[in-house]
Amino acid sequence: MSNRPRILLAEDHAILLEAFKQLLAPACDVVGTVTDGRALLEAAEKLKPDIIVLDISMPLLNGIEACRQLQPRLPDTRWVFLTVNEDPDLAIEAFRLGASGFLLKSSAAAELFSAIQMAAEGRRYLTPLISKGEPLNVFLARASHDAGERLTARQREVLQLLAEGRLMKEVADILKVTPRTVAFHKYTIMEHLGLKTTAELVQYAVKQRLVGP
Repeated sequence: MSNRPRILLAEDHAILLEAFKQLLAPACDVVGTVTDGRALLEAAEKLKPDIIVLDISMPLLNGIEACRQLQPRLPDTRWVFLTVNEDPDLAIEAFRLGASGFLLKSSAAAELFSAIQMAAEGRRYLTPLISKGEPLNVFLARASHDAGERLTARQREVLQLLAEGRLMKEVADILKVTPRTVAFHKYTIMEHLGLKTTAELVQYAVKQRLVGP
């Protein structure tokens, strides 16, 4: 990795995306920007950046799920999450998937540069706003596992899209499957999780942070 890492930015708010791009431009080569998780899948495999700086709450596919899918395909790429979500379990999940950094949008700009530098060096960074000064290895030792692990990658994709309020045909078009397949996944998910209604399904997706409240 050169002294100027190649960065791909993923952020669904256009103003923030441009602000992050301008912030990083003096020290990094921003090779691309995307505004949703599915665009991230495509751009990452095409551009093969050194580091991906990404939000978690993004439409079509959240940042955690995008990392879960891309990390095995791009083993040399580092991941730095930049989010508003202060949930420690979310940070634990990100690091469990192989993230190099996790910080908040309320963090100082210097933190973002530190996280990128440490990622480039093969080290990991967690903002003190979440760790409360606790060493990273101690923080990660408290890892928790939730019921979401019982779902397959495709089921998590279907769950997020349905929870975003998309019709089965829309979900089918996005995932390039039939509406019958989407319906099958939906009812399989509900059976696995013991859910009875679509409202409960949406509530579960929010609780699992696949979509925003």
